[in-house]
Amino acid sequence: MLQNLAPLRFDPSFEVISPDEDGTQRGLTEAMLSIQRKTHSDEGHAYRAVHAKAHGYVRARFDVLPGLPASLAQGLFATTGSYDAIMRFSTTPGDILDDNVSTPRGVALKVLGVPGARLPGSEADSTQNYVLGNSPSFQVATAEGFLKQLKVLAKATGHAEPAKQVFSVLSRNANAALETVGQKSATLTTLAGQAPTELLGDSFYSQAPLLHGDYFGKVAVVPVSTELTALSGQSIKLSGHPDAIRESVEAYFRACPAVWELRVQLATDIDKMPVEDAATDWPETESSYQPVARITALPQESWSDELRELVEDRLAFSPWVGLAAHRPLGSIMRARRPAYAAARDYRAHANGVSIHEPTASSGA
Repeated sequence: MLQNLAPLRFDPSFEVISPDEDGTQRGLTEAMLSIQRKTHSDEGHAYRAVHAKAHGYVRARFDVLPGLPASLAQGLFATTGSYDAIMRFSTTPGDILDDNVSTPRGVALKVLGVPGARLPGSEADSTQNYVLGNSPSFQVATAEGFLKQLKVLAKATGHAEPAKQVFSVLSRNANAALETVGQKSATLTTLAGQAPTELLGDSFYSQAPLLHGDYFGKVAVVPVSTELTALSGQSIKLSGHPDAIRESVEAYFRACPAVWELRVQLATDIDKMPVEDAATDWPETESSYQPVARITALPQESWSDELRELVEDRLAFSPWVGLAAHRPLGSIMRARRPAYAAARDYRAHANGVSIHEPTASSGA
């Protein structure tokens, strides 16, 4: 039975900056740029350093729920409101792969026209960004571990795809064996061990914590409409379909609406729910994810050349673009700030485009 203990107010001492953090951040930034340089050289176009392959773009409505308790009614969620939003579904590598190389998935969420005090560097913007993956915790604990992981991915970028497909199958099989004894390999899952299931049935998590006003916690986007929940764990046919996930997302949104809840898991115990260890699963037995907003998307076109050009070339998603009340926490989140900014600048310069945050009035 879930038990929600009293939420823990954030204390700056919960964040601990290691002496070599600047060097680690520089290493992460360079690793991301090396991925972009490789794919740019191979493809003649600059893609994102991570989550390069998109599977769909969805315009949605983001509604803050009424009657939230004080601990949840913080920042963006302090008052009820309705906002336009953009969602981008993707998979993790920095190169564009056949879906048979089944890597973890993500969703990036951009809420438009959000009022409030801003994070440094995004003062001129009015969006709240969330960058989420389909597992409750990160694969590694710290930015140092993230750098080691990213170096492996950088070395694999651009390698022969048939070999990657073989590795993907082996990884999935190895993970399936580990799961039978209650274990899972973070390294295998990170590289290519994602189960071949419907993306739209997945829940997505911030994995690392963020401020939630006076408190702090993790964020999740969870499917709640009947059509979405029916896809949870449902297998998807990948063989012979290099863009199977995109095709499935397209088919879904031609006919069906979608509803997700944005939920927050507030920290209640700093030892069990550390800020600086992103690999730790926070126990839901002590603090469950609580809904704070509803995201609704009507049937629509989720893929077109126009949408692809807009989102892929002219938009960026970073957890550091948003409200000060939702500042990202921990070494992995801190490392994302310079790395994501550098990757964004590389794309803009290499592709000769302007990347900017949309406004509520323009929607783009």
